Amino acid sequence: MTTIRAAILREPHKPLVLEEVRLAAPQANEILVELAATGVCHSDVAVAEQILPLPPPIVLGHEGAGFVREVGAAVTGYQPGDPVVLTFDSCGGCPSCVAGVPGYCDAFAALNFAGVRPDGSPLLEDAAAQTVRTFFGQASFATHALVHARNTVRVRRDAPLKFLGPLGCGMMTGAGTVLNVIKPDRNGSVVIAGAGAVGFAAMFAARIAGCRRILMIDRVKARLDLARELAPVETIDTSDTDLDAALSSFGGVEHAIDTTGVPRVVEALIRNLKVRGQLIVLGASPEKMMTTDILHLISGRSIRGVVEGDSDPARFIPYLVDRFLEGQFPLDRISQFYPFGQINTAIGDGVGGKTIKPVVEF
Repeated sequence: MTTIRAAILREPHKPLVLEEVRLAAPQANEILVELAATGVCHSDVAVAEQILPLPPPIVLGHEGAGFVREVGAAVTGYQPGDPVVLTFDSCGGCPSCVAGVPGYCDAFAALNFAGVRPDGSPLLEDAAAQTVRTFFGQASFATHALVHARNTVRVRRDAPLKFLGPLGCGMMTGAGTVLNVIKPDRNGSVVIAGAGAVGFAAMFAARIAGCRRILMIDRVKARLDLARELAPVETIDTSDTDLDAALSSFGGVEHAIDTTGVPRVVEALIRNLKVRGQLIVLGASPEKMMTTDILHLISGRSIRGVVEGDSDPARFIPYLVDRFLEGQFPLDRISQFYPFGQINTAIGDGVGGKTIKPVVEF
């Protein structure tokens, strides 16, 4: 086992604790990655707040980027020194994986949330030899991670790696929802509720798709100001505007993406869907229940959830890297960097809205 440094969630609702832990040696099908940076995602916060009730102790983090340091004997296609982005794990053989939508993998929960290897052996142990669970097939709130080829994506060497980790989850989710699921035409419109990282990724993607009208909704003025700076979008500030009235003035909702998970926002989007309009639900919050008019939905309106933007990471992440380097996907404009020792500040700034996409550097 190798000694590394990790940020451990020891108790729900408490700050992470930086500790030295022991990382297992790579098995034949595993890859050892040294992390350069990792994004902080709301899914990490969901575990800390037990919205996603995974038991501690656990090392969170699932938007890692770094360099391959060692490959197991059965691994092909990767070698030490390769720059990689880490994403969710999947089996590769179930119907969803074969169809190119591994976010719906039959083994998704077991591979990403079990916290140990399929054989039950731990990847991480603390100084007291207690098992520390891992998260999302990577546990990237640590200096090193053990991963698999299915959740490791090699990227261009000329790309600034420190920006790329969020492409493994949040940014892929927002962009993929537009480009892989909605697939709007150039005369279409997209309404995006929540100007966080996922919402901005959806906005960037809607611009790539050439959408005629893009509407961003948030209650933080600074985020809406930045959205207008980065793209020709319309905005609704829910801190001082009635959402239903504003959506009606917009002309109704053709395609909508909710990243907030707030029931009253979701309900307003549903009420304002046009005939055959579509709402994609991405967000989660402690408020899990909503109400809607069933009769309203019968006129061709639809609501669906999406996991990881219906993306095949091996193809979609390199695509987004190319768009970033071309200036079409400016994730650098929404990223704020923190040293590893300030990871709790990074999380707090993300939760509090001060930072759109916190990124921790090692």
